[in-house]
Amino acid sequence: MIGWDAQHEVTLDRPTPLGWIWVIVRFVPCVLTIMTLMVPLALLRVAGFWRAGQLVVRLACWMCLKFLGIPLIIKGLPMKHAGVVVANHSSWLDILTLNACQKVFFVAKSEVRQWPAIGAMARVVGTVFINRKRGDAKVQHDLFLDHTNKGHKLLFFPEGTSTDGCHVLPFRSSLFQAFFAPDLADLMWVQPVTVLYHAPSGKRADYYGYWGEMGMLDHMIHVLSHLKQGHVEVVLHTPLKIADFSDRKALANAAYESVAGGMPNRLPN
Repeated sequence: MIGWDAQHEVTLDRPTPLGWIWVIVRFVPCVLTIMTLMVPLALLRVAGFWRAGQLVVRLACWMCLKFLGIPLIIKGLPMKHAGVVVANHSSWLDILTLNACQKVFFVAKSEVRQWPAIGAMARVVGTVFINRKRGDAKVQHDLFLDHTNKGHKLLFFPEGTSTDGCHVLPFRSSLFQAFFAPDLADLMWVQPVTVLYHAPSGKRADYYGYWGEMGMLDHMIHVLSHLKQGHVEVVLHTPLKIADFSDRKALANAAYESVAGGMPNRLPN
């Protein structure tokens, strides 16, 4: 596979016999943890206790990172306001990492619901699926307003795709437009978050990055089979009040500057 800068080939690690043991030792506890906690999670959601349910999700994701052997370092505090969390997108690991930091509801395009493995994982953690069509703008607005009135925090990736984990792509300002409705702008805040994966010793800096034509299963095996893992650092930046910005582009640029400030490589927004 061609690397991010198109200058080199990227080869995913293939497990040794011992590596396959590590894949099993890490994967099985993660699956059992998720399956075990799905029952109380489902009961809490049926009873209407969605925020309590997200505590279960947070616990499950934190435990999965422990099983994977990837330490999590958190800098900063989650915002207390209702609103949106925006972060750079590097890998399927973001689902575990960002849920382990705080109670959030991921926002994803409706197609993700059908993706192998990731679709199932996304549904379990309470992802909000939306159609990114102009005709569905009213539906999105009502959905965001409902979550905001409940004090929920939504999370989405303004880059629109995952990267090598070392770069931050330009933010798509169109994704911020829905938050400028009069009944949302005065209620919602945006907290930029930088997620920085540090590769295991001796491995390429983009070791955890998932992009391009990488196969999901191949990448999972690539990560799980390594004995000594690296770590992930999450920086929770100062929240931005939507009402303080004149338009979506100004807000997108401000959020981008915060997120990109903690990354080794950045592209102009």
